[in-house]
Amino acid sequence: MSTPFVWHNGRIKPWAEANVHVSTHALHYGSSVFEGERVYATPRGPAYFRLADHTRRLFESARVYEIEVGYSEDEINAACLELIRANAMPSAYVRPIVFRGAGGLGVLAKDGAPVEVAIMAMAWGAYLGEAAERGADVCVSSWHRPAPNTLPSWAKAGGNYLSSQLIGLEARRNGYDEGIALGHGGLLSEGAGENLFLVKNGKLLTPPSSAGILAGITRDSVLALAADLGLAVEERELPREALYSADEVFMTGTAAEITPVRSVDRKAIGQGAPGPVTQQLRQAFFGLFDGRTEDRRHWLSLVNAAASDGGPAPAGDRAQGRAHEMMEASA
Repeated sequence: MSTPFVWHNGRIKPWAEANVHVSTHALHYGSSVFEGERVYATPRGPAYFRLADHTRRLFESARVYEIEVGYSEDEINAACLELIRANAMPSAYVRPIVFRGAGGLGVLAKDGAPVEVAIMAMAWGAYLGEAAERGADVCVSSWHRPAPNTLPSWAKAGGNYLSSQLIGLEARRNGYDEGIALGHGGLLSEGAGENLFLVKNGKLLTPPSSAGILAGITRDSVLALAADLGLAVEERELPREALYSADEVFMTGTAAEITPVRSVDRKAIGQGAPGPVTQQLRQAFFGLFDGRTEDRRHWLSLVNAAASDGGPAPAGDRAQGRAHEMMEASA
């Protein structure tokens, strides 16, 4: 899964040199915030999908937990672009992460404890494997999402994903592709790592952002694409049984993209195969990357545009400026 280079604390270095100490605060207390981003192969070369929006959410998550990133959003964006060029990747899944580093134990990090920033890129296909095409078999988990004012669900923080692990482990142990969580009040929330959509009588339904969910960027993209397609959309509270009577169900996320659901708790959804509305949205979404769908909102950031236009150098290495120079320095 590794690639030749990662970006770590301001410079590109070989993958094997990106190390942290065992006393790193985030290892013990989950004090990290991160993003998952996709780079797609397009006719114009590799392009990030909604890079600026992901970086903005990274900084918003860090603000919730009072973590000082130490770089500007523009610097992180430039570093993300430079990493893909350094690794010469036509497509990728990219993981920027900001975390409290080594500096002693204690729930609260010590004054002056370092904050580390890293970005790694890897080849990663469909998150749920062949389920992305045939439709996923999912279950409603016995684990619920945390109540409001316990863990901030809008922050994409490392510690939050222990809940997701419980949901996913239970699903896998029982032979499902993925699990769906209810919120603290027993209403639908989201998947272990995905937002949730239902289709009923041609209308798109999704739990509101107040339902203990991560306000997903792919979720937001689907809402916008649905409007372009003239589909009616309603964000509303939904009971568990809405899944069983839905015409279609699908899940969204950067890793999951748009994944159809063919069964819930071993009850078939619709015809037990990806439905027409799901397929229509998938075509519009993936059309952004092959040119069939106009990128009218400027969601794509071409990886090689900054290099060819003399764009900004990556954060922390502006004196060197070019990826090959940093590679030589690491050799």
